Amino acid sequence: MDKKIKISAVSYLNSKPFLYGLFRNDFDKTFSLALDYPSECARKLINREVDLGLVPVAVIPEIENAQIISDFCIGADGPVKTVCIYAELPLEEIKEIYLDYQSRTSVQLLKVLLKKYWMLSPKLIDSPKDYINKIKQNTAALVIGDRTIGLEQRFPYVYDLSEAWKKYSGMPFVFAAWVSNGSLPQEFVHNFNACLKDGVSRIQQVAQLFQSSHLNFDVLEYYSKFISYELDSQKTTGMYRFLSEAKEI
Repeated sequence: MDKKIKISAVSYLNSKPFLYGLFRNDFDKTFSLALDYPSECARKLINREVDLGLVPVAVIPEIENAQIISDFCIGADGPVKTVCIYAELPLEEIKEIYLDYQSRTSVQLLKVLLKKYWMLSPKLIDSPKDYINKIKQNTAALVIGDRTIGLEQRFPYVYDLSEAWKKYSGMPFVFAAWVSNGSLPQEFVHNFNACLKDGVSRIQQVAQLFQSSHLNFDVLEYYSKFISYELDSQKTTGMYRFLSEAKEI
């Protein structure tokens, strides 16, 4: 392959099994990789700065020629642990919620749940980078990814958005999928999926690699209990239901 495929991937802990599989098999020689937070992955793919991204599913309708090219995703069937609202008061007493600037799907999911599940209408505020420190009294915040680790010990009220979606819809949730903005070589797609599958099959090794960086967080439990990597038919159905409901908000 003469031209390297340009990829933007999420740098969070939950994507490490994917990255492990890609680099373990020397597949990285066929692509150039940038590690970004989810909303930046989306921006790059929409603007055609990259060919493939692990992007928030909420942006799929915005991507020209969007194609989901993998059987793997960042999903959950119940609680996900790292996409939550944190607060000092119960949700019904919250007047405003800061929105995580790194997120697209989670922000849309929050809007769907507020309107259709919790039936609440707090003020939603775009967040500055230090917004976690603004959580107090009747101000809450939506936080995603690795920055959530340990926050459940700081705040008495934690609302897991994936758990709420499961209670509301009865379906699993897909936060991010591997999406291209055009056709990719069939050989690349085949090998790419094989590498992802290999990485996901080795979550014990991956957890051992990153456990020392998260001493009060069980990385293997997170991978095996809270993250569900296969993009199966139930997740696909849940994803399209979410996209349909998000369009109505």
